[in-house]
Amino acid sequence: MSADAATVPFLAHAAAAPPESGETALIAELRRQLAARDKVIAVLKKRVTARDDAVASPLATLQQNIALGKVVALKTQELSRERHELEHALADLGNAQVALLQAQKMESIGQLAAGIAHEINTPAQYVRDNVAFVCKSKQILDHVFDMTFAIVDAARAQGVAPELVAALDAQVNSSKFQYLRKQTPEALQQSLEGLERITKIVSAMKTFSHPSAGEKEPVDLRELVATTITVARNEWKYVAEIETDFADDVPLVPCLRDEIGQVLLNLVVNAAHAIGDTLVPGEREQGRIRIILRRAGDSHVDLCVSDDGPGIPEAIRTKVFDPFFTTKPVGKGTGQGLAIAYSAVVEKHQGRIFFEPSADQRGTTFVVRLPLNAVAG
Repeated sequence: MSADAATVPFLAHAAAAPPESGETALIAELRRQLAARDKVIAVLKKRVTARDDAVASPLATLQQNIALGKVVALKTQELSRERHELEHALADLGNAQVALLQAQKMESIGQLAAGIAHEINTPAQYVRDNVAFVCKSKQILDHVFDMTFAIVDAARAQGVAPELVAALDAQVNSSKFQYLRKQTPEALQQSLEGLERITKIVSAMKTFSHPSAGEKEPVDLRELVATTITVARNEWKYVAEIETDFADDVPLVPCLRDEIGQVLLNLVVNAAHAIGDTLVPGEREQGRIRIILRRAGDSHVDLCVSDDGPGIPEAIRTKVFDPFFTTKPVGKGTGQGLAIAYSAVVEKHQGRIFFEPSADQRGTTFVVRLPLNAVAG
């Protein structure tokens, strides 16, 4: 919870600093105020000592000590409160900076992804159209070839132009013509399937990177899951199979599509990495990721991501949503994925995100619980 500058004197003074001073100047001013409080307490303590020496009456000394002691206690209490508020202010500033950097990063990635998707889609469309043209042309050519071979067979039966027929037979045999006629349609079909795959990936990239402009809208989480699985395919395809289980009664959910998409992406990638750490060639070649959509009562929907990885050790379960906390080696993770997911679900959607260890301590299920009564916009 952030401190209110209007009710905290030293924060109010700091807030009056010029806007261009920025967060660094604000923090510096807060620290100066705390240093000033420390000096006040030190001066009061010196006064107690000085008056002890100057006043002969024990009773007067006692009264002064009591009075000054109360002042010192009051100032110490005030300093402690203000220090606590400073810590909250610093934490809020840090969280705000992380959120801003993440938002800027996602915006840049979204723009880059949209541009790449467009650049890929245009030549892919040319190739797809040309392959479709070749497929149709192949059908026409096959018809012509069938008629030609029928004429050749008739000529062979009647002994017409035997030298020409023999030359044609030799050419057909040497060029493996019949093999080519059989394999060419299969090659063209595989090409069309590959192009369809490219189109699907490009569409998923464009959809996933499309910003929501900060406004909630009804979202089909089934479609969002499918898109995210496609975008994250390179992360999980070598280590796991993905299964989906969608309840029939799950309605559209009002949410920020790009934010929840990012949450789901982080959970899927984390699950894939967790499973990857447990694979052993010849023993355990692949794991399993399961994504479940279900109603949670009348007012919420649960989006669950389960894995059969090693699970989360009990010693770190209270830290998994902390910013910058990670169990991955240096360079493999920033420790921001789950912290950002927590912020998106709890702060921006008034939902919940939590995890459930498996009964046998092998694997984890993360649950994103989103409200159905969120105000769109």
